Amino acid sequence: MVVVNQGSVNDNKIFLCTTDTDATLDSTSITYTTITPQNVGTVTSITAGTGLSGGAITSSGTIAIDSTVATLAGTQTLTNKTLTAPKINEDVALTSTATELNLLDGVSGLVQADFTKLAAVTASAAELNTLTGVTAVVGEINALDIGSTAIGTAVASKAVILDANKDYTGIRNVSLTGTLGVTGISSFAVAANVAQSSLTSSSNAVAWDASAKPNAVHITTENTTFSAPTNPVEGAFIALEINYNGSHTIAFNTVFEFAASTAPTFTSADGKTDILVFRYNGAVWQEVGRTLNLSES
Repeated sequence: MVVVNQGSVNDNKIFLCTTDTDATLDSTSITYTTITPQNVGTVTSITAGTGLSGGAITSSGTIAIDSTVATLAGTQTLTNKTLTAPKINEDVALTSTATELNLLDGVSGLVQADFTKLAAVTASAAELNTLTGVTAVVGEINALDIGSTAIGTAVASKAVILDANKDYTGIRNVSLTGTLGVTGISSFAVAANVAQSSLTSSSNAVAWDASAKPNAVHITTENTTFSAPTNPVEGAFIALEINYNGSHTIAFNTVFEFAASTAPTFTSADGKTDILVFRYNGAVWQEVGRTLNLSES
């Protein structure tokens, strides 16, 4: 092996003789190969040290982190980290600020945990079951601050308590909007103001659901017979306003019983109105009253 230290072409190169056979002086050629040192190769293992687990490097080229890193002495700072199934030291007391977790201030009996940053917490029944039966501080859980108020009463500006039958007491000035739903037929005992509904005729007949339309109005378009009302309820009242849009004749099914068993002579004149009221006795609709030949308005 020959080492060249100087020169313009082969400076700092090493040459290795690669001729391994016997040779004749001044006759046999001798071959030399240049040896070029390089910083190349593959690291296949590492030595254990602080934060690293010693041993072979995996085929994917990763280096295992020593599991003791998480238990090293000193304060650990985690920035933008995701904790999977973390365990909180049970000996640390729970604290919160007014803007972060006001719900838990002043509540006793909760599992202890050092949560000082719990803004925008969303909890389900299974997650906040520890709140069952808590005594809350006014201003923190105002709606639950009922104190010792008995079941079945309501406290001003506080939550309403229901009894076992889910009945409300202590509530005043209740306003209802919309349509009152009633099971079965609507009657005057249910509501003094029953909304008026329209009836239409088809093939000279009017179908009438006494339950759905107890207060009905019909504007004539043809000679019409009122069929027996469906869904009758014994003791129920129904009312009918007939507005004549032409000189149309009117007739009623035999289930309608008029005074003296005689149907009135209906006005049947354009621009006029007849009004009739019936009560169902379980078999027939008995006439209660009539007002005929009114001016249509």
